[in-house]
Amino acid sequence: MMSKRRVFARVVAAACAVAAALSLSACGSGVPIVGDASRAGHGNSHFVGGHPNDYEIHGIDVSKYQGAIDWDAVKRSGVKFAWIKATEGGDHLDEKFMENWALAAQAGVPRGAYHFVYWCRPPHEEMAWFKQNVPVDPDALPPVLDVEATPTSKTCKRRLERETVLAEMRQMLVDMERHYGKRPVIYVTVDFYEAMMQPNEFSDYPVWVRSTKYPPHVKYPGRRWTFWQYQSDGVVPGVPAKIDRNAFHGSKKQWEAWLQGK
Repeated sequence: MMSKRRVFARVVAAACAVAAALSLSACGSGVPIVGDASRAGHGNSHFVGGHPNDYEIHGIDVSKYQGAIDWDAVKRSGVKFAWIKATEGGDHLDEKFMENWALAAQAGVPRGAYHFVYWCRPPHEEMAWFKQNVPVDPDALPPVLDVEATPTSKTCKRRLERETVLAEMRQMLVDMERHYGKRPVIYVTVDFYEAMMQPNEFSDYPVWVRSTKYPPHVKYPGRRWTFWQYQSDGVVPGVPAKIDRNAFHGSKKQWEAWLQGK
């Protein structure tokens, strides 16, 4: 009987083959690594040329998959910010969004909402759905536009064309900023970045990069970034499931300044 590791490897290989047909590599984001960078004084030792522990401000991003979160415990653990999944496409609302949105604020954890783009819905429909479900809160972090390649989607078989995608992204970002009064953050994975974005694309927006094996300058050469998602299997007090962990590119003083200017 095939081991779980070999089964997983075959699943990843199959996903990569599909991604290649779409000219977008699903492998670029990397396989979740083993390790816990959430405990003080420890981290993922495999990072070369840069390490999450080089940064002072760390946060998390969550969705329904993290279950019932004790946000007071999260706050006490030292988490400085949280991105919370709100919506996807034009009709999906994360089941835990409203609960996480309210409880994170009550616990005093700076939080913002993110929208996962579904490339088979018109941009205006996606933004209408996001605005319908995410309150305008002057104390919230800026909204996030999560752009990723989804070559294994069962319902969206669209082939992404760079110029069209960039235009749609710009439309959604402008809509977000107009409604919430804050410059949105762009979350991007390595495969999507390589296929659709270059260092100069959207240079006027803060960018949140994902790279769980290498520091950002390796996978995003020349790109100025504001947030770095460096781990997908973190352990944080108050969170019953493994969680993504992120670093802010700057000092505590720069973080405070960024919050004031959000």
